[in-house]
Amino acid sequence: MKQVTLRRGLAAFLTAALAFGAVTQVTADTLRIGYQKYGTLTLLRASGALDQRLAEQGVKVTWTEFPAGPQLLEGLNVGAVDFGTTGETPPVFAQAAGADLLYVVHEPPAPTGEAILLPKDSPIQSVAELKGKKIALNKGSNVHYLLVRALEDAGLSITDITPIYLPPADARAAFERGSVDAWVIWDPFQAAAEQQIGARTLIDGSGLVSNHQFYLSTGAYAQANPEVIQALIEEIDAIGQWTLNNLDQATAQIAPVIGLSPDITRIAIQRQSYGTRLLSPEVVKAQQDIADTFHALKLIPKQLEISEVIWTPQIAAAQVP
Repeated sequence: MKQVTLRRGLAAFLTAALAFGAVTQVTADTLRIGYQKYGTLTLLRASGALDQRLAEQGVKVTWTEFPAGPQLLEGLNVGAVDFGTTGETPPVFAQAAGADLLYVVHEPPAPTGEAILLPKDSPIQSVAELKGKKIALNKGSNVHYLLVRALEDAGLSITDITPIYLPPADARAAFERGSVDAWVIWDPFQAAAEQQIGARTLIDGSGLVSNHQFYLSTGAYAQANPEVIQALIEEIDAIGQWTLNNLDQATAQIAPVIGLSPDITRIAIQRQSYGTRLLSPEVVKAQQDIADTFHALKLIPKQLEISEVIWTPQIAAAQVP
């Protein structure tokens, strides 16, 4: 009931913005979406609902798969895509690099959907024992912040370990051959490693990070095409609500798309969160904390203001020529 209320509230907010002229008519004839191997956008792509809806408005949708959030936002930065989804950390690095991006909406926390994994026969029993160890992760991904927080909670810092920056496929290969001592990863790679090779979860994000999924657009696209953004928000929310109520069907639909067994796919789906929400002050602050943390660690070159890159229909209207 709470999710339905949130969805209706968001729809009403956007509809009111339209009624009062807070958004303009669609001007784009294409929408280029960047998506990752797994997530709500993958479900939306498989359903075809967005493509059909926007085709009726004369807008063609194209889809490009990226291996992880940082690569997706690089695509956003260079103008290869207009919209995409990532975890918490990639937008921070992208904003620091000067990318033209806006946070549009987010999904609720999903802290169990990312974890620090160990080989099944590893003697390590605590995060403190990672000191001096080699840890694989995708630099700038959501798991980067999980690692920083987990180490901090154990009285360590990122300088106490040796980070091995690898994309998911290469990281798993290194993990399997024993080239690294641990792997920080997200679903569905996380669920696949747990089920296929017996990887052991040292710690997930519970109590450490929220692991929000954010939907982002280039500022130029969102400002010029708020009706397309509205359609996106509504369809993302609709497929999320459908997934919550149809786990078996969602699993059957998405498993062959991502190339994993139904059992693994279902685990990942159940650990994900669903339901689009505009960014609250609390979520903006949480992102600001991440930005401040990475600036303090000298992993990004400058102080950021997350509040400057939050999309709302009113902002969109104010900035359209």
